[in-house]
Amino acid sequence: MAPRASWKGYLKLSLVSCPIALYPASSSSERVSFNRINKKTGNRLKQHLVDSETGETVEKEDIGRGYEIGKGQYLQVEDEEIDKIRIESSHTISIDTFVPRTEIDDRYLDSPYYITSRLQTRSDRRHLPSSAMRSATRKWSL
Repeated sequence: MAPRASWKGYLKLSLVSCPIALYPASSSSERVSFNRINKKTGNRLKQHLVDSETGETVEKEDIGRGYEIGKGQYLQVEDEEIDKIRIESSHTISIDTFVPRTEIDDRYLDSPYYITSRLQTRSDRRHLPSSAMRSATRKWSL
């Protein structure tokens, strides 16, 4: 199965922009994952969500989201409220500068991705800002 772009937009370098697609460089299907099982029976375990105060199991329809505003105090947030505050995206990655790899904290390198052009023809691809990126040898873009 061909990889699927996780994001599509534009790469902007100075006054030049081109359509791109962002793909994950690693796949979760390549990772090994385990299920929790009962050692005695070999059966898979189920997780039940339990109210921390009453100890009672909470039904799926009663599960919501809350933002902790104080110790043990939560502000309940509905899905509609989250939808209202979503930030508009310009779908553009703007490269401001190139920096040496040593200046980027490792926490920003957790999930690798690669970028491909969404231009249709080979001649179109020649106009990519690749020469500018190549000139920044051994540097990363910000």
